[in-house]
Amino acid sequence: MMPELLIANGRVIDPSQKMDRLTNVLIDNGKIAAYDVPLNGQPVEVIDATGKIVAPGLIDMHVHLREPGREEDETIATGTAAALAGGFTSIACIPNTEPPIDTQASVEFIQHQAARADNCNVYVVACVSKNREGKELAELGQLFQAGAVAVSDDGAPVFNAELMRRAFEYCLMFDKPILNHAEVRELTEGGVMHEGLVSLILGLPGMPAEAEDVMTGRDMALAAATGGRIHIMHVSSAGSVDIIRRARSRGVRVTTEVCPHHFTLTDECLRSFDSNFKMSPPLRSQKHVEACIAGLVDGTIEVICSDHAPHALEKKMRELDEAPFGIVGVETSLGLVVTRLIEPGILDWPTALAKMTTNPARILGISKGTLKIGADADLTIIDPKARWKVDPKRFRSKSKNTPFTGWELTGRVAATIVGGRTKYQAS
Repeated sequence: MMPELLIANGRVIDPSQKMDRLTNVLIDNGKIAAYDVPLNGQPVEVIDATGKIVAPGLIDMHVHLREPGREEDETIATGTAAALAGGFTSIACIPNTEPPIDTQASVEFIQHQAARADNCNVYVVACVSKNREGKELAELGQLFQAGAVAVSDDGAPVFNAELMRRAFEYCLMFDKPILNHAEVRELTEGGVMHEGLVSLILGLPGMPAEAEDVMTGRDMALAAATGGRIHIMHVSSAGSVDIIRRARSRGVRVTTEVCPHHFTLTDECLRSFDSNFKMSPPLRSQKHVEACIAGLVDGTIEVICSDHAPHALEKKMRELDEAPFGIVGVETSLGLVVTRLIEPGILDWPTALAKMTTNPARILGISKGTLKIGADADLTIIDPKARWKVDPKRFRSKSKNTPFTGWELTGRVAATIVGGRTKYQAS
């Protein structure tokens, strides 16, 4: 039996219950036990959440943990520790490891390492195709039996349309989503940034938005034809947002996500030639940023996630055309959401938190993202007014490749509680 814990005087926001009120939350034996419990009880521990927001534990459904194979960038232990510092009680890890997560044994390896680390909950996204080569379906049934919550070849798109069609049909039997990286590689080969005026001025090879739009359109057609579930990862283009919006109106089973860097930064940042602004999909023009924000507002985009992509310092120090794509994100996501979306009044707290809790839990089919009585006591306590400066030296991630160094953000995690145990407290 675990001792009781009382979180007192917090503003509890739980989108799953449409709850937004000041109350006390009692945790008992790792579960949400009761609300409105008086302080004169006898809990073993009390956390005073006065002036803070108490939310369901944040969920990031797009995290690269790099292990196995690229432990110089990140490990499951360091990545999950970073997730806790960012307020995430659950994450879904992406299978572009070396070797990829395309067998039962590799799924079980991730689960074992996550249990050893004993930080946040780790859910496994396994491969669509064997070795992520896009040539032959992985043993999807065995992967789901081992505990995979979804499949994806992220880092690369599923470029073979026939294989994708069969994957949709197979996943229907398990009601699991396919998470696809929407990119037509023939249109982006050799590109380092968004194709537009800035790339023309800088003389850098571009990656046109149409590369994302064409693949998104293909996936909508295949999902409609098969009845399968498609989740478009890290959407970044105005065309894709519009395609997804129209597909949803027709009943296509599509969900999508956006990353903080895609609603915060533009391709103008590449004028610095800093490889920390190099990512895939690339930072695009202001028109695309505004379209992503509009998608968040009208509900077309249901999830905010980090696409946490750590790379060791020496890799990001290469010339821009040789440096790898991607940035770390789990430790800055919440601050960017508060600073760029909530403070300006673009989203309110319940809507923003739904995109980081309830919605990813629903898409992945996991019993998280809620503070209902009897639910697992995964909570994130947020100080909504805390101002802090991004300092990569203080990151728990093994890598420091962030474009936000020195930014002053509002909103920070005060505590992260997983299964009733306080796993992180801000110092």
